[in-house]
Amino acid sequence: MSKQQPHIDPLVIAITSRALFDLAESHQVFENEGLDAYQAYQIAREEEALQPGVAFSLVEKLLNLNKLLDQSPVEVILLSRNSADTGLRIFNSIAHYGLDITRAAFCGGDSPYRYVSAFNSHLFLSTEGADVRQALELGVAAATILPSKQSAVARDQLKIAFDGDAVLFSDESEKIYKNKGLEAFAKNELEAANEPLSGGPFKPFLAALQQIQQAFPRGEVPLRTCLVTARAAPAHERVVKTLRAWNIRIDESLFLGGLDKGSFLRAFDADVFFDDQQSHCESARNHVATGHVPHGVANN
Repeated sequence: MSKQQPHIDPLVIAITSRALFDLAESHQVFENEGLDAYQAYQIAREEEALQPGVAFSLVEKLLNLNKLLDQSPVEVILLSRNSADTGLRIFNSIAHYGLDITRAAFCGGDSPYRYVSAFNSHLFLSTEGADVRQALELGVAAATILPSKQSAVARDQLKIAFDGDAVLFSDESEKIYKNKGLEAFAKNELEAANEPLSGGPFKPFLAALQQIQQAFPRGEVPLRTCLVTARAAPAHERVVKTLRAWNIRIDESLFLGGLDKGSFLRAFDADVFFDDQQSHCESARNHVATGHVPHGVANN
C-alpha cells in the first residue's frame, strides 16, 4: 500500500454479544433456569470458545480492512447485557478468533443501546428489535440481524447491500406510495427529480464506507456497495441525482421495479443486506445475512 493514504475518520461498529456469537444455548439456560444458573453455566465454560454468530463473518471482514491499510479505520465495540463476570467467556472467544476488539460495555442485564452514541457508533447491530429501535431514535444506523439460512460467504472481499427509501434515503417518498399509491409516487418522483432526497439512517454509514474505499488504489478496493431498490424508471432518476448531490458513489445499483430481491442479492454475493420492510427481509435472509431496519412508515 502507498504511504500517502488520506486520513480516514474511524468507522465505529457497535455489536451485541448475541449478534457476534451463537449464545442460543446459554440464553436457553437463562430463560429456563434463571440468572444464577446462567452465570454458573458461563463461568464453568469460560475457556470454551463460543461458535460464531450471524454477524461474525461481517465483523471479521470489516476488521480485516485494518490489515490492508496503514491506518486502522474500523473499530468494533462489544455491547452486552452480560455482566463483566459472565462476559469473560465472550472476551475469551474474541481472543480465540483473533478479533481486534478491545472496547466493551457490559450492562449487567440492562439494555446496552444507551452506549451506542457515547462510543460515536456509525452502526449498531443487535438481535433485539427494541434496542435497535431505540438506537435509531438516537439517530444511529441500526438493524436487527436476522438468523440467515445462508452460510457466510468465504472470500476476502466485503460486499454490503442497502435498500433505498427509509434506509439510505428518508421515507418521504415511501409515505406517498403507502398513502396514495404507485401512480402518485411515480408522478411525485418525476416532478421532484432534481430535488435531492433527505438522508435516511444509513447515509452516514455509507459515507464512512466510501471514505475507506477511497484509501485504496482504484481496482484494488476490497469493499463493494450495492443499492437494491424496488424503484424502477422513471423513479430511478431522483435516486441517481440524490447520490450525486451527496457526492457519494455506490458501486452497483439495481432498480428492480418490484421484483423479489433475494435472487439479485445472491447474484451480487452480498455479505449483508439492510432493508426496512420485514417482508423483504424474510425473503432476503434465504440468500444472505439480513438486517431489518425498523424505521419509517413501513414500521409505524
